[in-house]
Amino acid sequence: MRTTAGYRCPDPGADARGRPPLGPGVTAVVISRPRLVTLLALVLTGAAACGTNPPPSPSGNALLPSDGEITPDPTIIPVPKHEVYGFVPYWEMDDTIADDVAKTDLTTLALFSVTHRRNGTLDVQNGLKKIRGDIGRAMIDAAHARGAKVELVYTCFGAAKNDQFYGDPKAQARWIGALVDLVDELGVDGVNVDVEGLPVEHVGDYAAFVGRLRTALRERLPKAEVSVATQGNEVGASMAAAAAAAGADRIFLMGYDYRSTGSQPGASAPIERMDGQPKDLVWSLDLYGSLGVPTDRLILGLPLYGVTWPVIGPGFLSPSTGRGDTWVPRWNLSVFADPTFSPTYEPTESVEFYAKPSAFAPPAEPSANVPGVPPSATPEPVAWNAVYYDSPRSLTPKLQLADTRGLAGAGFWAIGYERGVPGYTELIAAFHAGTLDTP
Repeated sequence: MRTTAGYRCPDPGADARGRPPLGPGVTAVVISRPRLVTLLALVLTGAAACGTNPPPSPSGNALLPSDGEITPDPTIIPVPKHEVYGFVPYWEMDDTIADDVAKTDLTTLALFSVTHRRNGTLDVQNGLKKIRGDIGRAMIDAAHARGAKVELVYTCFGAAKNDQFYGDPKAQARWIGALVDLVDELGVDGVNVDVEGLPVEHVGDYAAFVGRLRTALRERLPKAEVSVATQGNEVGASMAAAAAAAGADRIFLMGYDYRSTGSQPGASAPIERMDGQPKDLVWSLDLYGSLGVPTDRLILGLPLYGVTWPVIGPGFLSPSTGRGDTWVPRWNLSVFADPTFSPTYEPTESVEFYAKPSAFAPPAEPSANVPGVPPSATPEPVAWNAVYYDSPRSLTPKLQLADTRGLAGAGFWAIGYERGVPGYTELIAAFHAGTLDTP
C-alpha cells in the first residue's frame, strides 16, 4: 500500500480484511463530531490521490475546500420541494398494499429490499420474490399511475458483510451489473442504497460505489436516479456527505431509532430530547448541514411506528424494566377503536404516549378486625406498559421542520404501517400539497 496525506491507498491485490485503520486509534464506529470531520476529509482527499475520488456534487457544493475543512451549504434556505418518499418493506406486501400505495400521495415509492451474495451475485430472498411477483408489479403500476417514481432498495447490513463487500471491487462490479439488469427488468426508476453498519474506513469505497452505480444506471436508463438512506449519527452523516459528493440524487436521513427496543423509553424521532442525551432530529439536521449535505437533496425520514416498553410506572419517560417491542398502528387497530382511548401528546419530543397496567397486586385478605369486610375491589397496579408512537398530530411539527429547513421533502418508514388508522394519508397529502400550517 502507498500512503497519501495519511490515507492508505488500497492495493488491488491486498486482502480487504487486512487493511490497517485510517489513523491511530480509529476503531470505533461512533466517533466525536470534530474527529469525524477530519476523518471524512482524510477519506475523500486520500481517495482522490488514489484516483478513486467520486465526482463533484452536481449542485457545485465544495465538500473539501483548500483549507481542508468541510463547509456547510450557504445559509440561504431553499424553497422546500414537498417531495414524499415512502418505503414499503416486503413483510407489508400483501393483497391490500397496492391499494394503500394507490391512495397515498407519494412522489417516490421505495421497494424494500434486495441484496447480494458474498461474490456480488443476486441473492434470491423474500424481498426479491415479493417485488418480482404480482404484488410488486401491482405496487409499481399503482405508483406510476399516480406519477410517482419507484426505486428498488438495495440493503447491506452489518460490519462484517460491509467490510467484505466494500473491500472487493470485483463483487461490487458484479452487483452493479445485477442491479442495473433488475431495474431494467422491473421497469422501475432507480435504486436506493441502504447500507448500515459500514466500517468507517470504507466510507470512501461506499461513495465510489454509489457514483459507479449511478453512472452504470444512466448508461442503460438515462433518467434513472440513485438515492441513499443514511442514519442520523456521525457515521451516517459522513456517508451522506460522501454519497452527495458522488452524485446521489437524494439523501434519505433516517430520522428515527434515536430510541429503540433496547434503549430506555421515549420518542423514536424526538425533535428535542428530554432525557439529557444530545442526539435528536435537530442535532442530526445540524450535523448533516455542517458536513455540507445539500439541503435541496435531503429527505427527512420519519417513523410510522412506535415502541412499547415494560415500565415501572405510568409517567412519561418512566424507566423500563426490560426490553421493548415494536408497536405498529395497523397491528393495534383495537386500541384506536376503543372510544375511551386518549393518548397524551408530549410537545417537546413531539410524540404520542400512553400507559396501561400490565399487572396488579394480589387481592387483599378480608380484614381480621372487621369480619365480613371484602377485599378491595380495585387492585393496585404494580407494573405498566408504556407506548410511544408517532401520529398525524406528532408528525406535523416534524414535517414543518422539513419545511423550515428548506429540505427536498420528507419520507416515511414504512408505508403500510398506517393502514386502517385515519389521518395519516390526509397528512401526507397536505404536506405534499404544501398546505400544512406553518409553525
